[in-house]
Amino acid sequence: MIVATWNVNSLTARWSRVEEWLRAKSPDVLLIQETKQNDEKYPFAALRALGYESAHYGQGQWNGVAILSKVGLSDVVRGFGDDDAEARFIGATCADVRVYSCYVPNGRALDDPHYAYKLAWLAKLRDLLAARDRDQHVVVGGDFNVAPSDLDCYDPSVFEGGTHVSEPEREAIRAIEATGLVDLTRSMHPDEANFTWWDYRNGSFHRGWGLRIDLLLVDPALRAKATSSYVDREARKGEKPSDHVPVVADFAL
Repeated sequence: MIVATWNVNSLTARWSRVEEWLRAKSPDVLLIQETKQNDEKYPFAALRALGYESAHYGQGQWNGVAILSKVGLSDVVRGFGDDDAEARFIGATCADVRVYSCYVPNGRALDDPHYAYKLAWLAKLRDLLAARDRDQHVVVGGDFNVAPSDLDCYDPSVFEGGTHVSEPEREAIRAIEATGLVDLTRSMHPDEANFTWWDYRNGSFHRGWGLRIDLLLVDPALRAKATSSYVDREARKGEKPSDHVPVVADFAL
């Protein structure tokens, strides 16, 4: 079973790239972030033609998350069940695996209210995962907007005093992992940077100036079934790429 996560930075702008990638890679499940569409614009029919059921939680020109599946899709939840109006979280069951697509708030700056919102959002995700059914495999994927360690950042000094690398954010990721989850890419590639994001406004992709902020967190039993995990850098090449690339994993299920 192949599972991937990808912040596409507008499914409207990037649809042809996403369609091409789905045809070429044919993942069983794809978790998407930043669709930047409402349900009326979301390409349900085009995805069905490619063999995918999909669930979408949209918000027009901002945010938006989705789950695409070739192996079934049921028990969909959108958001945390509170009054948060931002479309950042969606879950579903695909082939008996519980999957979640997450678009964690950016935070903006350490003294910005959005930073407090980010930490509170991550705490809600932690609480939901702490209460999950431990007899069911789980994949929590998405754009976490946090580089979990200095290895996940090309130059930590550049971001010192800013978001994405602050200790409270990293502690929030560790707290989520403490619910019984493993950072799959890091566990399979302990010494490799495996960046997933580059600022496309300054050519940082070609300079190697990136961050690893797109994660796949899985339960230990599913980690034992993982046969591969990689960052698909080829998806960054060509015209109008996203600033993120897919993170892909294969499980012997």
